[in-house]
Amino acid sequence: MQIAEKTNEGLKRQYEVTIPAKDLESRIDAQLTQVSGQIRMPGFRPGKVPKNLVKKMHGEAMHGEALNAAVQDGVQKLIADKKLRPAMQPGVALADDYAQGKDVVFTVDLEVLPEIASVNIEGITLEKLVVEPGDAEIEDALKRFADQQKRFEPAAKSYKAATGDVVVMDFVGSVEGEEFEGGKGEAMQIEIGSGRLIPGFEDQLVGVKANDKVKVEVNFPEDYNVAYLKGKPAVFDVLVTEVRQPQEAAIDDTLATNLGLENLDKLKEILKDQISAELSGMTRTHMKRKLLDHLAANHDFDVPPTMVEAEFGQIWTQLEHEASQESDPAAAVAELEKDRDEYRRIAERRVRLGLLLSEIGQKEGVNVTQAEMNRLIGQEAARYPGQQQQVVKYFQENAMASAQLRAPLYEDKVVDLLIGKAELTERSVSREELQQAIEDDDETPTGHVHGPGCGHDHDHSDGEGKPKKAAKKTAKAETAEPKEDAVKAEKKPAAKKTDAKAEATEADAKPEKKPAKKAPAKKAAKA
Repeated sequence: MQIAEKTNEGLKRQYEVTIPAKDLESRIDAQLTQVSGQIRMPGFRPGKVPKNLVKKMHGEAMHGEALNAAVQDGVQKLIADKKLRPAMQPGVALADDYAQGKDVVFTVDLEVLPEIASVNIEGITLEKLVVEPGDAEIEDALKRFADQQKRFEPAAKSYKAATGDVVVMDFVGSVEGEEFEGGKGEAMQIEIGSGRLIPGFEDQLVGVKANDKVKVEVNFPEDYNVAYLKGKPAVFDVLVTEVRQPQEAAIDDTLATNLGLENLDKLKEILKDQISAELSGMTRTHMKRKLLDHLAANHDFDVPPTMVEAEFGQIWTQLEHEASQESDPAAAVAELEKDRDEYRRIAERRVRLGLLLSEIGQKEGVNVTQAEMNRLIGQEAARYPGQQQQVVKYFQENAMASAQLRAPLYEDKVVDLLIGKAELTERSVSREELQQAIEDDDETPTGHVHGPGCGHDHDHSDGEGKPKKAAKKTAKAETAEPKEDAVKAEKKPAAKKTDAKAEATEADAKPEKKPAKKAPAKKAAKA
């Protein structure tokens, strides 16, 4: 095999590879020998079918298989011989004039990962913002918890329903005088003010009593998920069968013992631990973002354009999806376009930081153990009840998927190592101050460690870095039974809030501050 370098510019490489025709013929001949011993044909004993006859029957297919295998092996040998570290899957193009019997000539185009000459992780100083959970916060959490445990008891027949009460009802809906599919239900329970139903429905239940028959008139939203109901006026004939009033759960030992705990103090202790864990996660999120800012400011090197383009594509797809959820999607996308170049810069910084973290991890001996990978695969498999074995097998057989699952944990380990090496100065702050510090840095979607073995093609939808909504959204519905679909508000994907527990995918950048109005779908998170 002959290799000729055609391009060596920055991180771009192009090679012309030539595989002699005789080498390809040797592959085909080896295939013929193997296959002819297995083929059965009338008139010939098993294993005695002549090679020329096998070639006549299967030559084209065998040539194609041999050609593909030769090219793949050639690419791998090129990478090994030249000690290349491809940033993405190389592009391979067979010469236009290739024909059977000729030498196999093909070009390989690729970008290589940069050589990061010096990585400086010494002398990093970080401020650790510490929040101690106070008694008031624990009491608030206890009140919220008690509120979640409240019961609803039947009210007197003469009682008029108010916001916060539960109305039990049967209903039949109609549009233009005709009943429609999903517009009928029985014994449906709805808490007035919950926002579960289409806009205006719950408001008209205020004041109803048991056994009341009322007509509820509403308009389906223009963006409703059932096409023939979009924007249509509807009338629901409602029979109220019962009104229930909330009974607040007393904050006492009984509240705790109902949960299997010893007493109220034990419940408070558990809530305090949960709050402390949440606050520690917020503290780490802030330190991580400051750490990445430091690394970005002190390391500058070229990054592969194809990786940047792939990263930008992930960001832009996410942004466009969020824009599509706005009240005026077209306006949101138009506003978004103004910041396209800014987000391309963000993509470049994300890739650079990811490569840098990967380099640091390799030099510092960071690794993800097989036991940790088994735990990750097990967690992923648990998300698919009844298909756990298939999920486990998928990750065991798919190296790219396994690498993508591994990447966030690997990044977490590198970040923890760097935080452990940094000089920390603690400062006590309030929860509000810590949250504000996080939000001040929180302007872009998050990334992950980009390095050898990473697939570079997974989404970054891990819950951090989601766009903040500018427009107020219609109240979301809870999951509806089929018979109640039409009366319930359409359920849309909601932007996830910044994860206070700092999931490990924040290797990106914040956009430059601008006085101009941001797009409605503008990112509001950054790492």
